[in-house]
Amino acid sequence: MLNVENINCFYGRTQVLRDFSLSVEAGRILCVMGRNGAGKTTALKSIMGLVRPRNGRVVINGTDIAALQAEEAPRHGIGYVPQGRRLFSELTVADNLEIGLMARGSGGDVRERALDFFPVLRERLTQRAGTLSGGEQQMLAIARALCLDPTVLLLDEPTEGLMPAMIARIREVVLNLKNQGVAVVLVELRIDAVLQVADQVLFVENGRSRDTVNAATLRESPEMLDRYLGVGH
Repeated sequence: MLNVENINCFYGRTQVLRDFSLSVEAGRILCVMGRNGAGKTTALKSIMGLVRPRNGRVVINGTDIAALQAEEAPRHGIGYVPQGRRLFSELTVADNLEIGLMARGSGGDVRERALDFFPVLRERLTQRAGTLSGGEQQMLAIARALCLDPTVLLLDEPTEGLMPAMIARIREVVLNLKNQGVAVVLVELRIDAVLQVADQVLFVENGRSRDTVNAATLRESPEMLDRYLGVGH
């Protein structure tokens, strides 16, 4: 489904990712974890073409998209919810969803399926996105990504700053998408949230992909959490 193979990425002369790789199959959830500055967000941006790898491959459904322009990545079925949501705050909820639909030429049925995940947004369609609560904005950011009808969904710290009820709702949505065959790559700092949804956990250290571990194994033997995150468990 999605394979990132030995990519190297730089900000100017500073190398951020070093021979970084990850792989996730349809209907699986891969959580990417590591200390602050490890390169997790850059890894997602590189998949989307927002940070261009100098070498290596980003392959989705057999197509290498590493050399494509950033606006072309969504056309290959990759939805992206960046950290901080990045909504068009002056536009309405409906307008934000329409932008998601336009990225891949999706129709109204796709929008309706996205809204089925977050029914409260149906009541906010004419409201400006910037006036939504933090939780509602996160709902909208995810719904906009779902308007691509993605086969792969990238989520960068989607539970950051949210109340427990909203975190539970997002977790439920992610699990539903998994059951529908979507491949999910989730960057998350909340260990409890990760272990409840992940199939596998990829640890990132100093821009390198290190161990990939089954979440069940990590729950039973959490020593790697201390090794890579510096936390006891």
